[in-house]
Order: sequence, then structure tokens, then C-alpha cells
Amino acid sequence: MLFDFTAADLAFREEVRAFFRDHLDPELASRVRRHLPVTAEESVRWQKLLFQKGWFAPGWPVAHGGTGWSPLQQYIYDEEYHAAAAPLVISFGRDLLAPVLMKFGSPAQQQFYLPRILASDDWWCQGYSEPDAGSDLASLRTRAERRGEVYVVNGQKTWTTLGQHANRMFCLVRTEVTGKKQEGISFLLIDMDTPGIEVRPIVLLDGEPEVNEVWFKDVEVPVANRIGEEGRGWTYAKQLLGHERTGIAGIGIAKREIAYLWELAASARHRGRPLSEDAVFRDRAARLEVELLALDTTSLRLLSAPAAQGPGWEVSLLKLRGTELMQAISELQMEVAGPLAQARAAQVPGEAAGDMVREAAPALLARYLNLRKLSIFGGSNEIQRNIIAQLVFS
Repeated sequence: MLFDFTAADLAFREEVRAFFRDHLDPELASRVRRHLPVTAEESVRWQKLLFQKGWFAPGWPVAHGGTGWSPLQQYIYDEEYHAAAAPLVISFGRDLLAPVLMKFGSPAQQQFYLPRILASDDWWCQGYSEPDAGSDLASLRTRAERRGEVYVVNGQKTWTTLGQHANRMFCLVRTEVTGKKQEGISFLLIDMDTPGIEVRPIVLLDGEPEVNEVWFKDVEVPVANRIGEEGRGWTYAKQLLGHERTGIAGIGIAKREIAYLWELAASARHRGRPLSEDAVFRDRAARLEVELLALDTTSLRLLSAPAAQGPGWEVSLLKLRGTELMQAISELQMEVAGPLAQARAAQVPGEAAGDMVREAAPALLARYLNLRKLSIFGGSNEIQRNIIAQLVFS
């Protein structure tokens, strides 16, 4: 799908570029581009700067503090955002919880939580997966027993991304143990400072404690913190998962990573010449670019669909192909680094790889290992294939 950008579209793109050029710290952008750590404090500080500009929540309705941008303007913004290598927004509150609050939350919940999300005053984490309930999320067993005006929560969540930084969690809990398992689930908003909550970091293959176990022992949560009706949490969660899967596709990031791949290949040496001139490498990289272009077109089709239509099978396709492409790009970046992508890269002898590749190699390895998770979280890719088959071919 080809778009003829209007003069207004091009002016908007330049406005976005100018903002990032003038306000994004070049050193911070360089770290993002090279997959080096960004602290929680730096992330929040950047988000607050976006909030001051009025650009923190492009997809929100204007009534709640959104920009009022068209789908095409949001697309342009996302493309320029990642091209500039701005830090990723901590999306659990803005992109996942907020749409659920807007549709199913009470007026009091919307008035309290949405402004705090917009201003990055809260850091939300997601309490979904459990040791025996990941892809089969409806099998979750964390129990919430109602006692008057509170729920008493007991159980365990796992793979809670960045939970060590969060002060709030949106959480699926079981409030009914009889009947169909999807009908006994409720959606709670939990203050992470409540007595009885313990967060235990899990160190991943890349050496970082990105995810956590979260334990609940007699944790009291006000009934007022329940979203919607008791036992209807599965309905709300399905809407949230649609937004999550769209975000996981990461098309803007993939475009930046393709560009970074070519930079690395231009620095790497193969038989005395830049690897970027090798016919085999060029063929593999070009195939990834073509696949990304096809996925980008599908994303534009989804953005231009009527808003009332809601997430359909296309969301599962975006998640499936987007994560596969991200992994494939990372794998080819690793191959560019070759034996340098090891802990002691500086001691690897042989043909000079170029300073850029030598410096990048450890971070490329860490990212490659981290991205193995993309096939699983947000609904495993096998589950997405089933969803596509059921909605398209049944």
C-alpha cells in the first residue's frame, strides 16, 4: 500500500523530527541505538518531557489528553520516534491499561488513574502469567476472596516485566472456582506497596533482571479497585491483549534495526571487503526488508480500519510476523559480529571486524538472547496461528 503524503503530512513529519532533534539527548539516543542500558529514571524523565509537549499518548482520545492525530499522523510519529532512537515508553499503563479503563472503568477510576498515567506518575506492571498459566492464561489460580469491601488475594504471578520498578499492577485473579474457567476471573488494580506483596527478580539469559516473580499473601485490595463486573475480567483482558500484540509487532523498531544491520555490515570485513558488499549477505538482508515492507503495509491497513471494528485476526498476524522478523534481524546482526559476539570479544583474533562491530558485539549477543522471548509472551506464536486459522478459515 503506497501513500502519497500531502504537504501537511510532510510538515508534520518535519515538526516531529525537529522535536527529537532539539530535545532528545544524543548520548541517550546513541545508547538506545546500540542496545545499551537506559535507567528507569531516564525513561520516566523522557516520558514527562513528552507529556509536557502533549505527545505522550498519541492514540488516546483528546478528551483524556490525547493528541487528536489521525492514524497516518500516529504512523508518522511512531516511525520518526524509533528512527530517532528515543527510549521505549513504558507501555503497560499508556497502551495496555488505559484503553481498558476508558472502556470499562468507572468515572472515578478514569478520573484518578488516567491523569497519573499521562503524567508518568505511576509505573504499572502486568499481573497475568503464572507458573502453570501462560499461554493457557484462563487456567490462572491466583485467588481473590471477597470479604466485605476488600478482596484478599493469595497466589503467584511470574514473568512480570519491570515489576521491580512498578508501584501499581493490573492483575487477573480468580474470584470463582466453579463453572467455566474464563467466567471466574476478575480484573483488579493493585497498589504494589500493599503489605503481603513480595517481588523476586528473575535474571534472564542476557544477565538482566527484566522480569520477576510476584507473590501475594493475604493482600487486601479494595473492591473499588475492580474494573467492571466481578467475573468479567476475561472479557476485559482480551481487549488488552489485542493492544499488546499490536505493540509487540515493533515495526518502527524493526526499521531502525535494519538500518543498524547495514551499518554493522559496512564496518565488518569479509575476505578483505566490507560485508555489506557480499552478495549472500545482501540477499538475506534484502529479503528481511521486503518482508518488513509487507508487514508495514498490513499495519497501515489495520490503522485505517474503522475504530469500532476493534482488533481482529490482523492483530495476531502483526504479533506473529513482527516478532519473527525482529528475531531474524537480530540473528543476522549476530552473524555479522560472528565470534566477536562473545563475552571476551576483544580477545578474538583474525581479520579485523571494524571498531563498530567489536564494540557492538556484547550488546548484540544480549539482545539476541533477550528476543527469544518474543515467540512466547503476549500470547505464543502457536496460539496466534490458531487464532488466525479460526477467524480466517473457519
